[in-house]
Amino acid sequence: MTRQTSMYAAALATVLSASPAIADDTPSISLETMADATLTQDTIAWDFVEGITTEVGPRQAGTEAEARARDWAMAWLSKHGFQNVANEPFEMETWVPGDIHRAHVISPFPQPLTVQPLGYSAATPVGGIEAEIAAFDSFEDLLAVPDGSLAGKIVYVSHEMRVSMDGSHYGQFGLARFAGPTVAANKGAAAIVIKSIGTDHHRNPHTGMTRWGDSAAPIPAAAMSLPDAANLERMIDRAGGKPITLKLELNPRLLGTTMSGNVVGEIVGRNPALPPVLLACHIDSWWNAPGAFDDGAGCGIIAAAALHVSHTGQPLRTIRVLFAGAEEVGLWGSVAYSAAHIDEPIAVGIESDFGADRIWRFESNFRETNPDLHDRIRLSVARFGVANSTIVASGGADLNIARDQKAAIIDLQQDGTRYFDLHHTPDDTLDKIDPEQLRQNVAVWTQVVGILANEERSIKNGGIIPSAPAIMKAE
Repeated sequence: MTRQTSMYAAALATVLSASPAIADDTPSISLETMADATLTQDTIAWDFVEGITTEVGPRQAGTEAEARARDWAMAWLSKHGFQNVANEPFEMETWVPGDIHRAHVISPFPQPLTVQPLGYSAATPVGGIEAEIAAFDSFEDLLAVPDGSLAGKIVYVSHEMRVSMDGSHYGQFGLARFAGPTVAANKGAAAIVIKSIGTDHHRNPHTGMTRWGDSAAPIPAAAMSLPDAANLERMIDRAGGKPITLKLELNPRLLGTTMSGNVVGEIVGRNPALPPVLLACHIDSWWNAPGAFDDGAGCGIIAAAALHVSHTGQPLRTIRVLFAGAEEVGLWGSVAYSAAHIDEPIAVGIESDFGADRIWRFESNFRETNPDLHDRIRLSVARFGVANSTIVASGGADLNIARDQKAAIIDLQQDGTRYFDLHHTPDDTLDKIDPEQLRQNVAVWTQVVGILANEERSIKNGGIIPSAPAIMKAE
């Protein structure tokens, strides 16, 4: 290494680690050089996700743990030079999972099976429910049987979800979880157990939110690990039409109304009158894991990108980060943020909430109405292995405000091949994050956010705003 190269590398390292965010004494550097440097040198995103998973851990919405996460995140943002750091509180109806999650085949092949309650599941009576299983190969098969026809039975619903890079199977096969419990209740079932909506082969059930329609009172609802579900299906086949009896015991409970909140912070732009660039993630996790993939990494990625852009000079537009609360249990934070800020236009919304593996595709909702900006972005990220797409971006779960305002939206699609092995399971831990792929995310985000934050012209949307994201994690 030459002396000049060595001096440049040292200056670059100073920029990448500098705090506060906008530091007059840090070396000037171009956006492209900064984004390239983060590909090998960023440590900020890792610092965030390592810190929150180590010092806070699981962050169930509406609980003391989520409140500690907000305090931790605000301290982290302030330490790193973000301005206008705040907690924006909101009320929510809070559910907790309890500590009894048991299932046991009573006959004809007695043995325990691993389960976890689904969000807002009802509890079983003390001692559990013992009933015959009514098994269905799919949600559609369950939907087809008459109302009232499953009285007193425990419904079991399977599916054929497979690994997919874009996570597209989740939307289709997730219906077993999103809507299956309400349908089972309408059919008269005493409880429901679903094959976990996931793709792993571990005895780790995937929890997740279920929504109860007005037509049904909640019943006990649980997810079974994929290996146990496969075992149960073999039992059903081997029983040859004879009843399978299952005992299920769950003790979740509602705490009533408690407080959650959204954490916000800003890199203030040179022209605060211009609508800001909104970068979103969510700070809560399920109780059963420290939420490294979902979504500690996402918050680290967006915060790191905002900081790196600030070190190329004060951006024209303000960059606002939104660490949304209570996403997993129903988008409470996303809805609350939109309600509170609906009259404050944003320029564009982007979210990171699909793990920490590499970004491979760029989408916008302004490809046709603002082609120059779309093309500038697509060309700028091609060097990171990111492909262009004609798919209309719909935004992440915490971007309700962008959809409500019909604002510009960008999706930086991550590789979801591993995502549903870890999603909502105890395996969502820090060791699953690949630092190299995490840095690629930061590099792409730095490049994109830097372009958007210095765009003088109006960032027009494409006039097509879907009513909900293609992959709605909390649904």
